[in-house]
Order: sequence, then C-alpha cells, then structure tokens
Amino acid sequence: MHMFKKLKSLFIVEDENAAKATKSGPASQKAPSSPQVASSGKSKPASVSGYDKNNPPQGKPQEKFVNRLLKALEENNPEGFDYLEYKQAVQNLSNVDMDESTRFKSALAMAKSMGATPDKLITSADKYMKVLKNEEKKFLDAFKNQQARQVSSQTTDIKKLEDGIKQRQAQIAKMQKEIEAATKALESKKTNINQANAKVQATKDGFYVAYHIVTQQIAQDIDKMKQYLK
Repeated sequence: MHMFKKLKSLFIVEDENAAKATKSGPASQKAPSSPQVASSGKSKPASVSGYDKNNPPQGKPQEKFVNRLLKALEENNPEGFDYLEYKQAVQNLSNVDMDESTRFKSALAMAKSMGATPDKLITSADKYMKVLKNEEKKFLDAFKNQQARQVSSQTTDIKKLEDGIKQRQAQIAKMQKEIEAATKALESKKTNINQANAKVQATKDGFYVAYHIVTQQIAQDIDKMKQYLK
C-alpha cells in the first residue's frame, strides 16, 4: 500500500500542487483540464481504437482507471532500484534550485551506488510501458465485449424500430392512396345519384303532365255528360 501511494504521488499531481507542477516540469505534470465539448445533439458510436500518442485524449483522469494502471505498475515492480525508484529520486529534487537536466543527472549519480545505469533505467521503463500496454489490451477486450452486449444489441433494436416505422409509413401511404381513391369514388357516386335522381324526377314529371292532360279531359267530359245528358 505504501508503494501504491508513492506511485500516485509520482504520476498524479493534485490540484493544490498545480503551481509546483508548472515549476517542476514533466516529472510531475498537471493533469489536463476537462475539455469543452460541443453537443451536436446526436451521439457518435464509441471508437474501439487504442491509444494514439499523436492525438492524446483530453479531460480529467478517472480515479478508478488511475488506480488500475498504478496497481499494475506496483505488481510488476521488482525488489531493488529501477525506473520507479529513479523517478522518485528525480521528483525529490524538484524543490532544489536546478534545471531539469541537472536533476536527472544528479538523481543518476545517486542511483549509481545502487547499481543503476542509464540503459538499465530505460530498459525498466520500457518494461513498465509494456505492462501498461497489456492493461490497455485487457481494457479494450473488455470494452469491445461490453460494446457488443450493450451497444450492438441496442443498435439491432434501433434497426428493428426504424424498419417498423418505415413499414407503418408505407402502410399509411397506401391507406392514404386508398382513402383518396375511395373519396373520388364517393364523389363519383354522389354525382351519379344526383344525375339519376334528376332523370327519375324528369320521368315522373313527364308522366304527371300526360296524366293531368288525360284525366283533365275525362273530368271535363264527365261534367259535360252530367250537364247535357240528364
């Protein structure tokens, strides 16, 4: 646990140490501030690509991931003096009035008594880089599995919903055409029935004109017969 706290002090600079971080240089860099991210209103699919040193991520590191990486370094820290102990020695000189180059050389001078050499230090630092690379691989594998479970399954659901919407839209369009056709047929039927009614009414009117003329003549003849024949 003591070693873990020491590692955290080596790689993570707290806010209250920001001023010291600026003065001491790369040996204790300040964590970058959170970026300003503009919301586009539409989320993009999460990238499954690994770390790109030419396009480093921005933001404040999450403690759980910091702890995970430092724990991996701690578990792979052998007995004796290597890169991590050398980094501690360099950091211990951060309060001494000397430039960065002098601090690195002075820390090496002290470390030589414990068998340290530039090649050994660089080799051990490369070993820790491989440890972190392995942690990245494990993280990406877990991330891809999580993405497959959570993102891909929901993507399938989204596709189903989109297809369902398209089908219903097609059904609505078809029904709209059917409604328009039925409306035209209805108007045609109304026109036809009005024309039929007019024709029937004309026939009725024609009948009663003839009926009136004939019955009127008979009625007149009846009146005349009653008058002249009695």
